[in-house]
Amino acid sequence: MAVTMTENAKNRLDLLKKKRQTPSAILRLGVRGGGCSGLSYYMDLVDEPQPKDKIFTFGSHTVAIDRKSYLFINGSEIDFEKTLAKTGFVFNNPLASTSCSCGESFSL
Repeated sequence: MAVTMTENAKNRLDLLKKKRQTPSAILRLGVRGGGCSGLSYYMDLVDEPQPKDKIFTFGSHTVAIDRKSYLFINGSEIDFEKTLAKTGFVFNNPLASTSCSCGESFSL
């Protein structure tokens, strides 16, 4: 399986890169311990990937995920939602057995 990205997420990433004036930045994703469900997602815009990162390309966007995090994110869809209750990137992760109500942490 692979990581996918919706058009909403790509459009928001375009906007973030423009705002930061970093059009060639790479989106680095990962998972770390923490959050109310045990694991939490993190995102960062970086200049280049780490040597062992898994790389995905979505049009003009490059996404880098460290190998350990990829085990937890594999098969996920990255989306962006803007609602009355929440605005932000969302991970639709088929491997997550539970997640918290804010959607920022999960467990397997």
